[in-house]
Amino acid sequence: MNTKLTLRLDDELIREAKEYSHETGKSVSRLVGDYFALIAARRTRREPRLSPRVRALAGALKGAKVTEADYLRHLEQKYR
Repeated sequence: MNTKLTLRLDDELIREAKEYSHETGKSVSRLVGDYFALIAARRTRREPRLSPRVRALAGALKGAKVTEADYLRHLEQKYR
């Protein structure tokens, strides 16, 4: 479904957009729609939002010298 959207933009920006629209053969509406689609695509590629608890832990081990071997030893001790 298409919905009408009114934008208030600088006259020079509108002129440039119409010129680019003519050069590319795309309507200004299509250019704006393509840009909005690009924004939506970037948002969906981002990492999922972290819960407050996980966000609070972010960086807690920064600078720590923990290796994968250390983690494996921890798991072995934990699940004996």
